[in-house]
Amino acid sequence: MSLKDKLSELRQRGLADIKQSTDLKDVNQVRVQLLGKKGPITEVLRGMRDLDTAERPKVGAFANEIRDDLTAALTQRKEELEQAVLNAQLAKETIDVSLPGTPVAKGEPHVIQQIVDQIEDLFLGMGYQVLSGPEVEEDKYNFEMMNLPKNHPARDMQDTFYITKEILMRTQTSPMQARAMEKHDFSKGPLKMISPGVVYRRDTDDPTHSHQFHQVEGLVIDKHVTMADLKGTLQVLAHELFGDKFDVRLRPSYFPFTEPSVEADITCFNCGGKGCKVCKNTGWIEVLGAGMVHPNVLKMAGVDPDVYGGFAFGVGPDRFAMLKYGVDDIRNFYLNDVRFLTQFTKKG
Repeated sequence: MSLKDKLSELRQRGLADIKQSTDLKDVNQVRVQLLGKKGPITEVLRGMRDLDTAERPKVGAFANEIRDDLTAALTQRKEELEQAVLNAQLAKETIDVSLPGTPVAKGEPHVIQQIVDQIEDLFLGMGYQVLSGPEVEEDKYNFEMMNLPKNHPARDMQDTFYITKEILMRTQTSPMQARAMEKHDFSKGPLKMISPGVVYRRDTDDPTHSHQFHQVEGLVIDKHVTMADLKGTLQVLAHELFGDKFDVRLRPSYFPFTEPSVEADITCFNCGGKGCKVCKNTGWIEVLGAGMVHPNVLKMAGVDPDVYGGFAFGVGPDRFAMLKYGVDDIRNFYLNDVRFLTQFTKKG
């Protein structure tokens, strides 16, 4: 049998072996057996030394053609088997998209954030700005420009956490009053703003007190602002948060940064104003402090108190949430107990 005949026979046998390969391991074994250094093609080619010089190139070219055919057949079979493996894996991992998916619980804003959002929406609709300020504040803005100079006794009620003697964790969002008045150009119109945020006091945590809580400060500065404007604003706020059946009354009080100062009460939730244990038989529940901005506060912010005046108020969203939903312990808002928080799923 000539070398060409042997090579042709090897090609036919090799192609048959390649076709019969059932996995990638078989394909690799056939490749080594056919094309390896000790394979039959190599053995046949060693006999070329016995051929005539004229025959050697022809046999060599034929051998290369066979090697190329077998290599192409091996590559094709390998790709076929790899695709079969991939198809089998895809079939095994097929997802039935017609099945219902795993339900994902839909979250809601925290109940206090709901109250803050409702207040912001109300006052934005009334033409107010919403301003935010630093929680780490200067003593100058937190106390002194609020008419609370050094050693003022009213500071004791707002003892806080100090970073240095002049830097502290703010006890109220009132500092934004001074910051806003300093920057506002009154020749372009009145200043109407609210400032929501977190404030800090050195309080012992109990059902009605927390070392950290929320506050929304409100301020209006313009010419000819009166106490009637303040009461009307608080009336609108009470109706928005609690409903039209609630009324507002103002009682004289004292705050260093307002003069005159008032405590604002709303109709008792429990008895509707008739008198009960919750309201101590008064028919009213205290909700916030307010008043007309003190002339000293205006002066320190560079505003002429003989020309401009205004009112300020401080709202506690935590307290509002407690009153609105009958929560008896402020700490429940901060424990992150989902069973408690998911009760407040409807915004507002």
